[in-house]
Amino acid sequence: MLLTGAEIVIECLKEQGVDTVFGYPGGTILNVYDALYSHSEIKHILTSHEQGASHAADGYARSTGKVGVCMATSGPGATNLVTGIATAYMDSVPMVAITANVVLSWLGKDTFQEVDIAGVVMPITKHSYIVKDVKDLANTIRKAFKIAKSGRPGPVLVDITKDVTAAKCEYTKVTPEPIERKNKFDEEDVNRVVKLIQASKKPFIYVGGGAIASDATKEVAEFADLIDAPVCDTLMGKGAFDSYSERYTGMIGMHGTKASNLGVSDCDLLIALGARFSDRVVGNVKTFASKAKVIHFDIDAAEIDKNIKTKASIVGDLKDALTAVMKDLPKQSHPDWMKFVCDLKKKYPLNYDKSKLTCPFIMEETDKVTQGKAIITTDVGQHQIWASQYYHYTKPRTFLSSGGLGTMGYGLGACIGAKVANPDKICINIAGDGCFRMNMNELATASRFDIPIIQIIINNHVLGMVRQWQTLFYEGRYSQTVLNDKVDFCAVSKGLGCEAVKVTKKEEFAPALKKAIESKKPYVIECVINEDDKVFPMVPGGSPLSDVFDESDLKK
Repeated sequence: MLLTGAEIVIECLKEQGVDTVFGYPGGTILNVYDALYSHSEIKHILTSHEQGASHAADGYARSTGKVGVCMATSGPGATNLVTGIATAYMDSVPMVAITANVVLSWLGKDTFQEVDIAGVVMPITKHSYIVKDVKDLANTIRKAFKIAKSGRPGPVLVDITKDVTAAKCEYTKVTPEPIERKNKFDEEDVNRVVKLIQASKKPFIYVGGGAIASDATKEVAEFADLIDAPVCDTLMGKGAFDSYSERYTGMIGMHGTKASNLGVSDCDLLIALGARFSDRVVGNVKTFASKAKVIHFDIDAAEIDKNIKTKASIVGDLKDALTAVMKDLPKQSHPDWMKFVCDLKKKYPLNYDKSKLTCPFIMEETDKVTQGKAIITTDVGQHQIWASQYYHYTKPRTFLSSGGLGTMGYGLGACIGAKVANPDKICINIAGDGCFRMNMNELATASRFDIPIIQIIINNHVLGMVRQWQTLFYEGRYSQTVLNDKVDFCAVSKGLGCEAVKVTKKEEFAPALKKAIESKKPYVIECVINEDDKVFPMVPGGSPLSDVFDESDLKK
C-alpha cells in the first residue's frame, strides 16, 4: 500500500495492538491527527494538557502491562510531555511518545515551535528518535515499541518531521514478534544463590516493582514459602505480595514499618527481587542491612552493585530466575526467625488518631467499601504514603504512584488512563490539595469523555509532607507551605463538569464514597483534615533504618 507517513503511523499503532492514544493536537502533528480521524478503532482521549496525556499513558501502561501511547505537537506540546516521560523512565514504565517537528529544511533554524525534543529527552528515555525520511518511519515505530517493552521497560520517544508525515511510501503490514526474555545468568549464578539461602538462618525478602513488571508475583509467593522468610516491599512493589499474608511486614525505608526496618537491620541474608536500593529505601548506605549478605535479582545489570554491594546476583527476568533457583533449592525452615519478625509486627503496628477524620481512616474505609478491589492512583506526599500503608493491596497493578521522580500532579491523569484501560474496575485517585492544584484541569477530560473516576482530595490546606519536615527538622519555620486560601475545590470541580461533595466528619465519608461509585460519573470528594497530621513511622534522611521512629517515640 502506498500511504502517507501519517497513515503509516496509524497503521503501525494498529500493528502493535494499540487501542487508545492520549494526546493533544497542534500544527506540526496535524497530518497524523487527520489520518486518525478515519480510524475509530483507535480511541483518542483529548486531555486538557499534554502532561495529562503522558500521565494517562503511564497509568494505562502500569495498570495493564501494555505500552501506553501519547502524542503531542512540536515545541511546547512536546516539552509538556517531558515530566510524564521522566516519571515513566524512573519507574520503568513502557511508553511510546510520538511527537511531530517542523519540516526538515527548517530544523535547526529556530523555527516557530521548534525544539530538539529527541535531544531534550535523551537522558530520560530508553531511546529517542527523530525520523527525517518516510522510508525509516515504520521500522522506527516498530523498534520503539520493542525497546519500550523489552528487558527493563521504559519510555521511547519518536519525533517525526512534518514533511515526513505528508510524504508517501510503500507500507507492508508486519506482525510484531514476541518479546524474548534475555537472561544473563547461568548455573553457577544459581548455585551461588542456592548455597547462600541454605546457609542463612535469618533471610528477609525485599520486593520491588520488577516483580510486577515481570509478572512474577506467583513465583515470589512460592519463593517466600520455600525459603520460609518474611517479605517487605517498596512503594513500587505494592501488590507484588499479598499484604494479608502473615509473612508480609509492610513497606521498607523512610516511611517503612518498624517491623520491616528493624527486621532488615537484623537479618543475615537480604534478597532483593526487582528492586534498586533507592535512597528512600536504604537510608544510610554504610549501615543498611549491615549484618546481612545481599543477593540481588534484577533484569538490569547496571543496577547490580550500583548502590549496595552484593554477595551474589542474578541478572535476568525475575520469573525465570526464581523458577531456576526454586528448582534447585530444598525447602527451608526458620520458625524462630519468623516468630521474631511476627512479634515485631505485633509490637509495632501502624497506628493513628481514630477520634477524627484522617487520611488513614479514609484509606481504611475506602478499602472496606471497595473490598480491596479498586485501582488506587496517588499523587506525591503524605497522602501517597498513607494510601500505601492503610489500603490492602493483594494484586499487582492496583497501586499506581510516581515513586522515583515523585511527580506532584501525576495521579489524576494516571487514574484516567487506568480507568480507560480497565472500565470494569473502580479507579480512585488520592491527592493532597497541593498536588490536586497541579493538574486538576484533567477533571475536564474525565467529564468530557464521561470517565467515572473518583478523585479524593486530602485537604489539609498545606503542603503536608514538606510541612512535616519543617516541623521535625526546621524548627517550625513554615516557609511557603501554607495553602489556606479562597480556592473552593468543590466549586471548581463542578465547574469542570464533575459531581463534588465536601466531607469534614468521619461518618460522612463512606456514604459519600458509595454515592460516588453508584453515580458512575466523574466524582470529587474533598476531605478536610488537620494541617498537622503526620506520616509515621519515619526515618530521617540518610539515617540508619534502625533509627525509625513514630509519634510515640517523640513523646518519650
